[in-house]
Amino acid sequence: MRNTRQRRRHIMEQLLQHGSVQVAELVERHGVSSVTIRTDLNHLEAQGLVTRSHGGASLLRVPPQEHGIHEKDTLNLPLKDAIGARAALLVRPGDNIILDSGSTTMMLARHLRNQREVTVMTNGLNIAWELAGAQGITLRLTGGLLHQPSLSLHGSQAEASLASFSFDTLFLGVDGLDLQFGATTHHEAEALLNHRMVERARRIVVLTDSSKFGKVSLHRIALLNEVHTVITDAGISKEHLEGLQRQGVEVIVTA
Repeated sequence: MRNTRQRRRHIMEQLLQHGSVQVAELVERHGVSSVTIRTDLNHLEAQGLVTRSHGGASLLRVPPQEHGIHEKDTLNLPLKDAIGARAALLVRPGDNIILDSGSTTMMLARHLRNQREVTVMTNGLNIAWELAGAQGITLRLTGGLLHQPSLSLHGSQAEASLASFSFDTLFLGVDGLDLQFGATTHHEAEALLNHRMVERARRIVVLTDSSKFGKVSLHRIALLNEVHTVITDAGISKEHLEGLQRQGVEVIVTA
């Protein structure tokens, strides 16, 4: 089963990169029979990710385009503020938390400014700016290279900075959240850093407005079995609400 999951993940990555795949090419790449590959493609079609064609399959969902952080700040702002406010209720004095870069996690940062005795590590310059004057927050930055569209730090230095820490909670923003493919983002280096964050935290909380459900970006951050809680708005569909709950994910819906 593990090889099956890995093969299907690789097939999905090819679809995200190229938009379509051919059975013959996949047979040669993975060293399995055409029947096995067709079964894989049928499985992905049943998940609503691809549409089958003669000799192959095409991506059904177009990956979302990356927006700069300033543009993201204006998208679904009231929903993000409500999500950030609800997420802030999960933080207690004495907590050590990670805030991933992003517009929704920035709203969380705004609601944390009056907290006391909380340590926050972040790779987001926008989040660091929000918390820089907060007297009760001990602020740590990961360091690393700057990805200008998202104002986020990434790279080997950022990843290494996490190695000696253990965190209570990671609050994670995503570009896509899919029941099959998990949490994803556009930028490879950010995905690698986010994955390291997942490894260092005992609780993973995804903050996302409902527009991100069903979307798949190129780089996976985490599978849903690694996520403990999703905080979202009332626009979440019944399909995604029940799908997350079936996989053991707590879903908190803001009013």
